[in-house]
Amino acid sequence: MSGLDDLDARLIGLLRADGRMPTATLARHLGVSRGTAQNRIDRLLRRGVLLGFTARVRGDEGGGGVRAIMAIELRAAEARRVVAQLRRMPEVGRVHSTNGRWDMIAELVTPDLAALDAALTAIRAMPAVANSETSILLAELG
Repeated sequence: MSGLDDLDARLIGLLRADGRMPTATLARHLGVSRGTAQNRIDRLLRRGVLLGFTARVRGDEGGGGVRAIMAIELRAAEARRVVAQLRRMPEVGRVHSTNGRWDMIAELVTPDLAALDAALTAIRAMPAVANSETSILLAELG
């Protein structure tokens, strides 16, 4: 993350560990005033570095149905268009660029296997998608 100083990095680390930590507690851990901590949080939110605060739930306890990871190979340099198409699909969560054999990885969550099959079929039908491989996530370990 460019443009972040040590205080920003430590603040982000604390928020990753506990996104509900009160600002006064964050300030105490960082050795700054509550106002400074709040101003840093506000600035990181405005810049889009912090996207929000959420509860982390163990994947197999979240009630999310079927979860899968789809590795996607593109035919041409049309990654932006494919990402835009994926973003319009409610089944698709995060999309990552990657190195190696695959061009991108998409995280999918569907209520059941039939919905997963339909989502995979729709993604594979995109003209820029050359190949894909999907792994269904079973139980989270650890």
